[in-house]
Amino acid sequence: MYEGKQNLDLHNGSNNCATFMYIVGFHHDYGYQVLLSVVFSAAYVQVIVVNLFIITLGCSDPHLQKPMFFFLSNLSFVDLCFSSVTMPWTTYSFLTNNRIVSLQACVAQMYGFLSFTSTEFLLLSAMAYDRYVAVCDPLHYLLSMNRRICVLLVVSSWLVGFLDTAPHAWFALVACYCGSNQINHFFCDLTALWKLSCSETELIETITYVEGIFLGFGPFLLTLTSYVFIVNTILKIQSLKGRLKAFSTCSSHLTVVIIFYGTTLSMYMRPTSMFSLEDNKMITLIYVMVIPLLNPIIYSLRSKDLKEALWRTLQARSFRQ
Repeated sequence: MYEGKQNLDLHNGSNNCATFMYIVGFHHDYGYQVLLSVVFSAAYVQVIVVNLFIITLGCSDPHLQKPMFFFLSNLSFVDLCFSSVTMPWTTYSFLTNNRIVSLQACVAQMYGFLSFTSTEFLLLSAMAYDRYVAVCDPLHYLLSMNRRICVLLVVSSWLVGFLDTAPHAWFALVACYCGSNQINHFFCDLTALWKLSCSETELIETITYVEGIFLGFGPFLLTLTSYVFIVNTILKIQSLKGRLKAFSTCSSHLTVVIIFYGTTLSMYMRPTSMFSLEDNKMITLIYVMVIPLLNPIIYSLRSKDLKEALWRTLQARSFRQ
């Protein structure tokens, strides 16, 4: 419907800076776009259902009022939020072929996506510390991971996650896009926007790499350090059964960490010379669609407490009927 608008002049006449952006998406015919919209819609519905299930179960079941499930509920909420930032718009654009979005809306989408991603980095690090205490210092677990500490870790993750991405949003909003206004992505991605800017980007790129070191590799190193101590403690356990039990308490989190860090760091921490927007689209597609769905499923399959909580919920519902 709107495919022909991609070459319209969407620039401000006074300074020749673009005020609207055109989201390119994937280079396929309309039939394929409709198919993608169906896939995205189905995936998004599953993301909503599965993560809301984890949040509801974690908040309502008294047997799940533990630090790990408090963190898991917040992780599910973060997953739900950053999927909601991208997937509904992408589905709509695929279905209607309307790819034009205002610069303000584009920056808002980019800011939300980056903020929720940063928050998840920090939450996973907090969860790694929780697993470290549970395995390495179980006798003091309830004291070390009391309600006040857990709330402080979660609130700090949210605050830092949204504050550290504010410079990127500010730069994207004030930068001038005087050339092409076509974002070669399926949503308003930071790196895709930078490629369109005719403003100086060296400073913000430097800030990104510095923040990536502190808020990307920093939490990653904390997580890695936690698991070094965890593995060391597990190896000291004499019985095989004891080792397997100790490892099972952190295997879900470790799986989620590997998947999340692998996709995220490959998106944003590659040198410019190795960067490919087409490759980035596919990595981001996995990140947006698969990870928010995998996280709660991985925890559900590996957690005995979650399985028992689900069984109690189903029994209670069956009894009421």
